[in-house]
Amino acid sequence: MILSVSRRTDIPAFYSEWFCQRIREGFACVRNPMNIHQISKVRISPEVVDCIVFWTKNAGPMINKLDDLKEYDYYFQFTVNNYDKEVEPCVPELSVRLETFMRLSEQIGRERVIWRYDPILFSDKYTPEFHLKSFEKIAAVLGPYTEKCVFSFVDVYPTKNSCNLKKLNFRQPSFEELDHFAGELSRIGKSHGLVLATCAEAIDLAKYGIEHNSCIDKDLIQRITGAMLDVGGDGQREYCRCVKCDDIGSYDTCPHGCIYCYANFRPSTTSDRLGAYDVHSPLLCDHIKEADKVTERPVKSYKQGYKQLTLFD
Repeated sequence: MILSVSRRTDIPAFYSEWFCQRIREGFACVRNPMNIHQISKVRISPEVVDCIVFWTKNAGPMINKLDDLKEYDYYFQFTVNNYDKEVEPCVPELSVRLETFMRLSEQIGRERVIWRYDPILFSDKYTPEFHLKSFEKIAAVLGPYTEKCVFSFVDVYPTKNSCNLKKLNFRQPSFEELDHFAGELSRIGKSHGLVLATCAEAIDLAKYGIEHNSCIDKDLIQRITGAMLDVGGDGQREYCRCVKCDDIGSYDTCPHGCIYCYANFRPSTTSDRLGAYDVHSPLLCDHIKEADKVTERPVKSYKQGYKQLTLFD
């Protein structure tokens, strides 16, 4: 099993104590977002977890808890943008995030910290020129601390984030504009020794050396673990190349409040969920109720054998 922590909320930034408690107890529970009374109990012991993929905008609270993960393999998807508070109101200052990224990389290795510059949104204020300048500024700092940068363009969801994006005068760029922009990103990335890749994007940018990324990355996990994996695709979204994973996060629980977010789009619900946070509950920002049905999810390791080379060879 590959454990995603989490596409639905920022567990390293806000719920690292809860996650470590789940590690100690060896399981977590996840409520089905499509059937609220259906709960899966997911075993997360080292025997079945092949790798943990963390998603975060602030890994700071997690750094001093990494000893709790000594029996696990893992890597981080660490988002560092340069938006103002109108877009990312509760994200730490850029200087703080850069320092945290560097500390994490020094502790676990640059191969295990992927820089995400996403989502990219264009508006009157956040122009292509703004993004290229911001990207170069961040790349100059993070180049020695990561191997790869993954970027994507903001996805518009009519019922989730479109109203917020309209307030920023968000606009869809033309194909020609995206193509030129990507070429400039590639030029900057190469100058700082970075491999660039897109996340769930249809546009083919191979001519610039930009690949389609797998964020839940079978190849990287095989490098980290030294084992071959027998795991299929996940199919989260169109053009998504991730392999299958199990996510233990919950929607509407992220205090970052980013206006483009598709996973945190009901403010009234978010307030209630945050108030229900209990480090000892197996559910994140929730409790098991009398009407709930808890079923153990069948999970297993995908490891099929060991390779000759590992990440460190």
